Amino acid sequence: MPEVEFKSNGDTARGYLAVPESGSGPGVILLQEWWGLDDSVRRYADRFAEDGFLALAPDLYNGETTEQPDEAEQKMMAMNMEQAVKDMRGAVDYLKQHEGFQGDGVGSVGFCLGGGLAVWAAAESDDVDAVVTYYYVMPHGKPDFSKVKAPVLGHFGTNDDFVPVDDAKQLEQELREAGSDVDFEFYEGAGHAFAGDHNRIGTYDEDKANEAWRKTIDFLKRHLG
Repeated sequence: MPEVEFKSNGDTARGYLAVPESGSGPGVILLQEWWGLDDSVRRYADRFAEDGFLALAPDLYNGETTEQPDEAEQKMMAMNMEQAVKDMRGAVDYLKQHEGFQGDGVGSVGFCLGGGLAVWAAAESDDVDAVVTYYYVMPHGKPDFSKVKAPVLGHFGTNDDFVPVDDAKQLEQELREAGSDVDFEFYEGAGHAFAGDHNRIGTYDEDKANEAWRKTIDFLKRHLG
């Protein structure tokens, strides 16, 4: 079954697991937007499986989702970071112990809130060997960037109302100065959530989303394959 339970620092967490047809592949944790673990996140997990990855999306809102921006913001701000870190570590451990896991380290990928969490996961786990952050948002402070040993690929739109280009470039510089191997890609004219096929804020761009996806898969295969 795609819905799984895994250990989280003595507790139990839940998530959505997508397994490639072959039954095995490199592992990726997929971190949700502020909407929660919704069908869009599940579709992305399934796409990772189609491209040969073992993908686990931990449910950081404990089964709750929303399509309303105000409610999504409330849920994001109320999220317990200490628990989220435990759940992300637990997801990494689950993948590494899965019978279909291949390679040494796990990739962390996320969108919006999940884009920030993807970097945070790398700061909290030495088992994260590659990070992909889509339009990084992190309202709960910053992790210790000097602990991010994995290479980081970022995807940002030049018309992002939530993450201005200057902010994204500053983040890139901070990561680089902290010692990260970092490369941020900027998509001309793209808005926030340009890769979100739910299109809840009207900014989905299929062409740019597919371009970013190809770069993401190539990057992960290079560092996790």
